[in-house]
Amino acid sequence: MDQLSTLIYSIPALLIALTLHEFAHGWVSDKLGDPTPRRNGRLSLNPLRHLDPLGTLSLFLFHFGWAKPVMVNPNYYQNKKQGMVNVAMAGPMMNFLLAFISIFAYYGIIKMLRIGLIPMHGGIITSIFDYLLEFLPFLLSYNLGLGIFNLIPIPPLDGSKFLNALLPEQLYFGIMRYERYFAPILILLLYTGILNIPLDFVNDALFNLMKNISLTILRL
Repeated sequence: MDQLSTLIYSIPALLIALTLHEFAHGWVSDKLGDPTPRRNGRLSLNPLRHLDPLGTLSLFLFHFGWAKPVMVNPNYYQNKKQGMVNVAMAGPMMNFLLAFISIFAYYGIIKMLRIGLIPMHGGIITSIFDYLLEFLPFLLSYNLGLGIFNLIPIPPLDGSKFLNALLPEQLYFGIMRYERYFAPILILLLYTGILNIPLDFVNDALFNLMKNISLTILRL
C-alpha cells in the first residue's frame, strides 16, 4: 500500500521531468532555426509525445533514465556543432533548473511553516502544502537523475552529442551505427549497479550544492 500511495507523487514528478527535458531540446533547436521538432509535434507539453519505454522504466526503477530523443536537423544551424551542443545541453540544464526549484520550494515551505505563514492543521491550504512536501523530493530526485544520467557520452543520451562535436564525422557515425544496442546495455549497467558509485557521487554533490544555496538564500 505504501508503494501504491507514492504513485500520486512519483508519476506526476516523472512526467514533468521527462516532458520538460525533451521540450527544452525541441525549443532550443526551434529557436536555432530548425523546424523539425515543431513538425514532429515535439514542442508539446503532452508527456505521451516524449516517453521512451525503456528510459521511462529505468527512471522509475533506478531514478536514472532518458526520454525519446527529439529529432533535429543541424543543417539549419549557423554553426552545426555548436548548435548540437546547445540543443543537447538544453535537456539536462532544464532538469537541473527544475531540481533547484524543487529543493528551494521545499525549504521555502519549511520556513513558512516555521514562521506561521502556513496553517499547521486542517483546511485545503494545509492539504496542498502537505502534498507538496511529499511531491517535491520526488521531483528533485527524478530531475537530478535525468539530468546527470543524460550527460553520459553514450547514445541515446545527450552526452553522446558531444562526441559529434569532438570526434571526426566518420568515427562518430561509425559509433552511431550501433546506437540501438546501447539502451539495453545502459539498463543492464544500472541493474547490476556498476554505474551506482559515479552517478551517486555526482548526484550527492549537486544535491548538497543546491541545498546549501537554498538554505543560504532562505537563511535557514
